[in-house]
Parts: sequence; structure tokens; C-alpha cells
Amino acid sequence: MSDETKQSSQQTGNKPAERREMSRRQFLSYTLGGTGAFMMSIPLIWNLRFAVDPLLQKETGSDFVKIANEADITAEPQSIKFEKHVVDGWYESDQVQEAWVFRDEASGEIVALSPVCKHLGCTVNWNSSEQYPDQFFCPCHGAHYTKLGKNLAVAPNPLDEYEVRVDNGVVYLGGIRPNTRV
Repeated sequence: MSDETKQSSQQTGNKPAERREMSRRQFLSYTLGGTGAFMMSIPLIWNLRFAVDPLLQKETGSDFVKIANEADITAEPQSIKFEKHVVDGWYESDQVQEAWVFRDEASGEIVALSPVCKHLGCTVNWNSSEQYPDQFFCPCHGAHYTKLGKNLAVAPNPLDEYEVRVDNGVVYLGGIRPNTRV
């Protein structure tokens, strides 16, 4: 640098810009690191599809399962067990499920309630407690429900109900949904 440039840069406080060059070692580190990251990301991205695939599948409507003849359903709740095909991600199985099924005296419709207590998931039974006659009662913590599943004590929500379809005198149950009757 000339003396004039040194003096002017010292007076203004600016340092002359230095050009740094990349060494061969830095170039190789960056190149190999980038290539390695790219090579590692290919299998991860490829396998991500398998983790997300169940979420991308179209959800089919709930399958209905034949449980009884319409003539066999009375006003008194009956415990009916049935087998339903369940798909959970890639795992498929046939599970035994249960429903309390009865005919509503007021509307004449067939009602199917889930036996799972909404407090902590125990199984409720119909008319099993002398203290609460004609009610669903959970023996675990004392929750009890009306015949239509309305929660009376302990449980925060009413019993869930199954979708019900009657076709040619045969009763079919579908998926579980929140209780719409209470």
C-alpha cells in the first residue's frame, strides 16, 4: 500500500479489505460434508413415505356389522358381543367388541351404547347395582348413567353410542360416536 492510502485509512478508521481464500482442506471438508448429508437424506426421505402413508390413505366410512334381528331387540338393554375388523396403520385384526342394545320406548328406535365408562374406561353393566336400579353402573368408581347413557355421577360425559342401521329386519352397528340422545 502506498503511504497516502495508509494515512487516509488510518484517519478514517477503515481497514483495507483482506481477501481470504479457501484452503484445500476447507474445500474438501465442505464438499465431503455436503455430499455425506445428501447421501444420508436420501434413505430418510425415501422411508418417510412409509411412515406417512397411513395418513394419506382415504378413510373409508365405518363398516357396519350384523349383530341381531330387529325382532330380538327388546326395551331391556342386552349385552351383545360382535367381531369387527379393525385397521390400525399397517396392523389389521378382528376385535371382539360389545354394545348395550335396546329399543327406546319413547321413540321406538334401536339404541346401541358403548359399555366403556367415560370416567376411567371400566366396563359398565346394566341394572347391576341395588342402589341404582334401571341404570348403567360402573363398579370401579361408582359412576352411573341413565338408560340413554346420560351421566349422573362421577363420569364427565355420557356414554358413547354406536351408529345403528336397520335393513330388512336386521340390525347393523357401525362406528362409535359421541352420544346424541342426551
